[in-house]
Amino acid sequence: MLDRPFDGQRRRLLALSASALAAPLLSPLAVLAADPKAVALTPDQQTQVKRVQDYLNSIRTLNSRFQQNSGSGGDSEGTVWLSRPGRMRFEYDPPVPVLLISDSRTVYYYDKELQQLTTVGLDDTPAWFLLRNDVRLGGDVTIVRFEQAPGAIRLTIVETKNPGNGTVTLVLSDRPLELRQWTVVDSQNRATTVTLNDPHYGVDVDPQLFFFKDPRPTRN
Repeated sequence: MLDRPFDGQRRRLLALSASALAAPLLSPLAVLAADPKAVALTPDQQTQVKRVQDYLNSIRTLNSRFQQNSGSGGDSEGTVWLSRPGRMRFEYDPPVPVLLISDSRTVYYYDKELQQLTTVGLDDTPAWFLLRNDVRLGGDVTIVRFEQAPGAIRLTIVETKNPGNGTVTLVLSDRPLELRQWTVVDSQNRATTVTLNDPHYGVDVDPQLFFFKDPRPTRN
């Protein structure tokens, strides 16, 4: 990568996460242990987790503006579209020259300015569990933190088999439930947070948004 002001941000965009709420719903997230363990949920908390799981499964499409913060001071904005299972598109506003698309199998990360394309399997990204057809907050993911405050729920999960790969924290407003924010902390403890601004759920989304056509000139 070239040594430019937002290069550190570029390297983190594959984490699929962004900027904290102007007025955080809950207190700042504490750093988890390197090998986080499952949290012991009370019966009421188990009921709340089931509510969140049912709500996440009810989201089939989404269109929203978003803000992103990389933790190192890199802020950006853009528009996100989601269509479950498996499809998502992040378009970043200038000056960030980034397009990120998931077509249900592959995530395409394209830097328009450098004309560089990076691909990774969807299952190898933090987004996989949110984009799957059946979201399950158990089994192959483990809840390691659960917090509830008036008007908000926050829970943190890890991949059950590979907890050291990092965490994903979801923040939802409550009554009614609405996904507001998620934070990805990678294995190097670098955090990226995505905040949804004025999200619209259940909207018609053009399937062509999730088709990546390589815009680079054909190379001989």
